[in-house]
Amino acid sequence: MKPFTCLTANVLLLDEDNIDTDVIFPARYLLLMQREGLGQYFCADRRRDPAGNLLPNPVDTARVAGAGIIIAGRGFGCGSSREQAVWSIADFGITCVIAPSFGEIFSANCLRNGVLAITLPDETVRILAMHARSGPLTVDLTQGVITCEAGLVQPFSVPQGTRERLLNGWDETGLIQKRWSGAIEEFEASQREVQPWLYEDQRHERS
Repeated sequence: MKPFTCLTANVLLLDEDNIDTDVIFPARYLLLMQREGLGQYFCADRRRDPAGNLLPNPVDTARVAGAGIIIAGRGFGCGSSREQAVWSIADFGITCVIAPSFGEIFSANCLRNGVLAITLPDETVRILAMHARSGPLTVDLTQGVITCEAGLVQPFSVPQGTRERLLNGWDETGLIQKRWSGAIEEFEASQREVQPWLYEDQRHERS
């Protein structure tokens, strides 16, 4: 997982409450399990009509502008638990989402995939959205602030464990290795003494 430290990028504004995971990643694509390429299906039904024709929409406009941040309304990512919703956002190029609230599972999936989800009060999100219309925002996780060229400085906080994982790019496996690698090594050394056959080369035995 790529570490998240500081991001300066244009913003995709989705000024709407309760944008659920079916809007973010329509259910008919759920059989697609490869993360790469899923960005083309992000908000697919708002980008093309049933015949496949491109519709005027803020998503593709933001993509052309190199958006790396989403600012959304309350309840962003509510609905089903499909992790592909976050995969499609990340593949689209988004690594930070700012909203007054998130679907709980969606927020957890963001952390698993290196996407920073920031929760801020409604009025603060509205102010950030206003500034984002004029240019990029900078989200600095190391300092815990969001800034813009107009001089705005907006502090934010995330749980310490979330911050640590994102700054270091640790997925679940990386976190386990970092925190408990010593205990794991001690256990394996002890197990080799008690149950050495578990570590024998079975291919050699079969030959």
